[in-house]
Amino acid sequence: MTPIDTTFNASTRFVNHRLHLGVCGSVACYKAADLLRAWHKLGIHVSVTLTAAAQRFVAPLLFESLGAMPVYQGMFSPGDNIFAHLEPGQSAEAYVIAPASADALSRLVHGAASDMLSAQALAFDKTLIIAPAMNPRMWAHRATRANAALLQERGIVIIEPACGDTACGNEGQGRLADLSDIFLAVLRALAPQDMAGRKVLVTLGPTREPWDGARFWSNPSSGRMGTAMAVCAWLRGAEVTAVCGPGEAIWLPPGIVRINVGSAREMFAAARDSWPQMDMGMFVAAVADFFPKSLGPDKFKKSETPQGFSIEFCPNPDILQTLAAHRRPDQKLLGFAAESTPDMESLLPLTREKRLRKNADLLAANRINAQGSGFGSHTNRMAVIDAHGHEVIWPEQSKADVAWDLCSWLLRI
Repeated sequence: MTPIDTTFNASTRFVNHRLHLGVCGSVACYKAADLLRAWHKLGIHVSVTLTAAAQRFVAPLLFESLGAMPVYQGMFSPGDNIFAHLEPGQSAEAYVIAPASADALSRLVHGAASDMLSAQALAFDKTLIIAPAMNPRMWAHRATRANAALLQERGIVIIEPACGDTACGNEGQGRLADLSDIFLAVLRALAPQDMAGRKVLVTLGPTREPWDGARFWSNPSSGRMGTAMAVCAWLRGAEVTAVCGPGEAIWLPPGIVRINVGSAREMFAAARDSWPQMDMGMFVAAVADFFPKSLGPDKFKKSETPQGFSIEFCPNPDILQTLAAHRRPDQKLLGFAAESTPDMESLLPLTREKRLRKNADLLAANRINAQGSGFGSHTNRMAVIDAHGHEVIWPEQSKADVAWDLCSWLLRI
């Protein structure tokens, strides 16, 4: 696993955006290089400022070699533009300080501009994101917490430290936050906020239908496509509630409300209870159509039926169709379908029929029997149809890009 593991690692929707990264003195400052690489991979232009203390841990050459340009050091470094302290505010769309020291928090609270990083932050009038990292006792000190709270009141995004062992041997809250959280917080600052004010419900992952105390009926869904939909809506400003089946790839940022379920009936109940408060529903989960009648809470013994046995199956509730029948006129629904077809063209009539039967505003279908599509894949090829008769077949692309395009389409209809 890479240090930054999200469904948006392969997005192409952030190319040519501009970001400034500030790095303070901390044992965690080497992790800033991983953040730089992840953003750079998405085509984001990143400039960097290192404090004098940070340069005791990592050299400016490290960030230059990873593609950062320019890399600022001291306030009066040779070769710097005389107005270098103003440049991030003129060119970058967001400024993230990771890691941020207790000293940096104090400087920002008091409007100090005595080094390059604090001067640039003071002159920056767009989104500022701060991810502190320090000894747990330093983070717990009333002065530090008051500084962080005051910065939040001023509209600065604070990504609180994580808990665990620290380099000094102490344990507690002080470690730099999960890099995935910082990575996505920056993408949210760069993304259009065209879903702000909307409440979005997403179902994702597989369901598990138990038939004894040890076994269940399920499918190979990883939850990646649904995770991409939930994260995309959140990046674009929506309030997202995700009803998650037990998929292997379901990681969500803390800003998303997560409801974990197991069976299809549990997923239906959670979605039904949340649906009245929502503006949009994205029903991406690979829900089992049937559940087996349980043989009891104990493990079924093979020795008890050496000749084999039969299990009776009963239908599960259809989440999309049921909620579509009980929706307000202003609520929009996106449904997903997984099919086995010989080609993409033969997928279109199945998608058309299912959209009509489910009464969805938009229905996206993929082929689970095709390479680069369906269960467990990092990419998808989709047939998409809306209620106005618009139909399209998309080529293979990352699930992050599929999610982006589906959110845009749902906003338009």
